[in-house]
Amino acid sequence: KGRLHKLHLLALGGSIGTNGLMKGELIEFSSLEELKNASKSKVAGKIVFINQKMDAAQIQTFKAYGGCYAIRGEGAVEASKKGAIAVLIRSLGLPIDEHPHTGSMQYEKDVPKIPAAAISTQDAEMISDWIKTENLNVNLELNCVEFPDAPSFNVMGELKGKSNEGIITIGGHLDSWDTGEGAHDDGAGVVHCMEALRILRKLGYKPKHTLRVVFFMNEENGNVGGKAYAKWTKEKGEKQLAALESDRGGFAPRGFSCDGSVEYVRLIESFSSIFKPYDLHVFEKGYGGVDIGPLKNEFPGIPLFGFVPDSQRYFDFHHAPSDVFENVNERELALGAAGIAAFIYLLDQQLP
Repeated sequence: KGRLHKLHLLALGGSIGTNGLMKGELIEFSSLEELKNASKSKVAGKIVFINQKMDAAQIQTFKAYGGCYAIRGEGAVEASKKGAIAVLIRSLGLPIDEHPHTGSMQYEKDVPKIPAAAISTQDAEMISDWIKTENLNVNLELNCVEFPDAPSFNVMGELKGKSNEGIITIGGHLDSWDTGEGAHDDGAGVVHCMEALRILRKLGYKPKHTLRVVFFMNEENGNVGGKAYAKWTKEKGEKQLAALESDRGGFAPRGFSCDGSVEYVRLIESFSSIFKPYDLHVFEKGYGGVDIGPLKNEFPGIPLFGFVPDSQRYFDFHHAPSDVFENVNERELALGAAGIAAFIYLLDQQLP
């Protein structure tokens, strides 16, 4: 009793500020569902703490992330509906450490906006222990301000194709959350795609189709760059044949996923024997990427491909202060770029 502990905390993207120092009693819920089922009288006037853990039993950590993403996206709305004055969530990361992880959240019309923040997993563990035996109060101050949108730009470069019949787009996003450097999310993806084209150019490869690298702006806050690119290339009358995105970190390459018809899934499966000696074995139907996703609306039937690196450490750094250059392994990053270069070469050769 009388304990004072400073939380490692980050406001969530889009949160309002506290308008000065806010004080409130903390109430813990183990999941978003538990909060939804709680009575309003139990929650009203308190600061909600959602302590939902990522499922460490999931081998693919993106599935573990997807399983509890809603606490960040919807936590403030659900807590507000119960009368809470603020919400704290357990950071979406697997390690127990002091690094909080931010990310976007949403409000709903006609539901009062309340401040929202993420605390480190280390703090979440301690709070969960303490709250079992004593009442906890939180002093919270967030100085969040929302500014108007400002002009920003995608960055593009390309290797012209011999046939001038269609474009293969590859890319990652330039923007990142301000808490770190965005080294894995998505500096690694930008470097992957730039380096892949550099490798092909250095080898003297003359592509059949135009190979275009796009560094997308504003993926984290509405995917404005991805939407603008899809609209722009359609309005120009260009023919988009396929697109690939790298936005899963700069770790050792494991393969590629395909968001497309069965014929394209079979196509990349046919590449597997070429990549097997290099420890790439994932060639399956799956996700393409956020930035390239809008191309599906403008070019129905276009196959989208996602670069799949090893996922085990990605959420150690995702949206956290630790997502810095020093935490990118140069060899793993280079292997990923080489894998993408080889994949794009094969794709260029196989597409009509």
